[in-house]
Amino acid sequence: MRPLNTLIIALSLSLPFTLSQYSHAAESSIYSNSATVQPVWAKHGMVASQEALATRIGVDILQQGGNAVDAAVAVGFALAVTLPRAGNLGGGGFMLVHIAKDNKTIAIDYREVAPEKADKDMFLNAQGDAVAKLSREHGLAVGVPGTVMGMELALTQYGTMTLAQVIAPAISLAKQGIVVTPDLATSLAGLKRRISQWPSSKAIFYRPDGSNFEIGDTLVQQDLAHSLTLIAEQGSKGFYQGSTAEKIVTAVTDAGGIMTLADLADYHVVEREPVSGEYRGYRVVSMPPPSSGGVHIIEMLNMLEPFPIDKMGHNTADTLHVMAEVMKRAYSDRSKYLGDPDFVTVPVAELISKPYAKQRSKTITLETLTPSHLINPGKVSGYESPQTTHYSVVDKWGNAVANTYTLNFSYGSGLVAQGTGILLNNEMDDFSAKPGVPNGYGLVGGDANAVEGHKRPLSSMSPTIVMQNGKPFIVTGSPGGSRIINTTLQVIMNVIDHKLNIAEASYASRVHHQWLPDELRVEKSLNRDTIKLLEAKGHKVTIGNAIGSTQSIMVTPEGIYGASDPRRAGSETAGY
Repeated sequence: MRPLNTLIIALSLSLPFTLSQYSHAAESSIYSNSATVQPVWAKHGMVASQEALATRIGVDILQQGGNAVDAAVAVGFALAVTLPRAGNLGGGGFMLVHIAKDNKTIAIDYREVAPEKADKDMFLNAQGDAVAKLSREHGLAVGVPGTVMGMELALTQYGTMTLAQVIAPAISLAKQGIVVTPDLATSLAGLKRRISQWPSSKAIFYRPDGSNFEIGDTLVQQDLAHSLTLIAEQGSKGFYQGSTAEKIVTAVTDAGGIMTLADLADYHVVEREPVSGEYRGYRVVSMPPPSSGGVHIIEMLNMLEPFPIDKMGHNTADTLHVMAEVMKRAYSDRSKYLGDPDFVTVPVAELISKPYAKQRSKTITLETLTPSHLINPGKVSGYESPQTTHYSVVDKWGNAVANTYTLNFSYGSGLVAQGTGILLNNEMDDFSAKPGVPNGYGLVGGDANAVEGHKRPLSSMSPTIVMQNGKPFIVTGSPGGSRIINTTLQVIMNVIDHKLNIAEASYASRVHHQWLPDELRVEKSLNRDTIKLLEAKGHKVTIGNAIGSTQSIMVTPEGIYGASDPRRAGSETAGY
């Protein structure tokens, strides 16, 4: 492993790769003169992530001979240092791994679980009303983390390097410190109330006098470096047992929580069979429950397939109308049927079947809008924070990784376990605090996602790999809470239906409908004439915040193309 300062200097001179750098090495056919945005190109391997240093560490692992899983695990640990609002040790997520030599794809579920003592009424007051603070900024909000064990399992089963090798760059970054970027400075300042209410967190993420870090300051995380070192030396036991585990439990219980050492020691990762479906000759492979993403991406694509989307045009009123109608139907199903498959029966096979999609979409026409209240009523899951992060990796052997993980809210609960440097999640808020009753966001929770000990909360995280002729073609995913599913859907449609390159597909305007509330949310870049046409069809159109932050890679005979979404600052796609 090269010294980190040498690594950073070397990479800063060579990355990211630009069109001009490759003009002499690549054939002119690699880039299209008609493209409005050009992707990054590489010959051997590529990493796309939401933070530049983490991307560069992943590329360095690939250059050392590591495979996509080695690089993905290195990126995951690095993001815990460089992107503390979403990268993590104290959270959880989902990883989709494609192994080329075995031609198989594995779904690794390292989602957080509820502590054993959790129950469905734990977030209710004496009057039976849900108390948001209990599930968001309290010890009860913390689910048992899965990230460390998930990364270890992926590396042990499908990687080629040691845990110590892939964690070393993250340890160095935590010890030496990272430069506070504009993105990091802005997020810490904006969330100061929630983070600084915990003295253990305030001591790390703000100056000694309590003032905010300025752009260009150095953020050193010595306790986090120590926690990472214990994992490098002891594996996941260095997190789920011993001093780190004791400090996590102490922090959670001191904050009013119910997590025990037994909860941490009993945590386990689950390898699941991915869900998959066909769309216009491509095979779409994604996460199964307790992620709702894969099921509903495939369900929506099945409903869309009979429509001539390519002829209807990209982001035209007719295309967006049909997409909105499809989204409403899928999200109503999401609320009714989706939950942890180890606790509830999820009818996956039916939901992703072509006959079901045909029946579900039979009332969709270009002229008629179906109000949400006329679509099968169900119960939409509670609020899910958009502060997740996704990254994608491919290597020269054809292996691919799509990984999405999170602390839930930005910086999770805001609580750092004293002496560990580890931010703890508030993932328990992804359960339905009170099934059937609207929360502060106008959404209601379903029984399938009620709180229960050892249960995994429902998620929208949707790491996805689209296969062409049995090989990875698109590797993608996004943060964005409930908007993740529709964001990923649109990247796939943009490439397959509209023939956009992966950068154009990533930059294009997005829309989102989640059944309830009955409104079509659009980005401000969407054409105003298109909005008027949608409103004429009866849609209630709301212009809101940017949707998603995709990190995507496309593999072609001409090489590997990638793009980081411009919607979030600090991301980078690079390769070699």
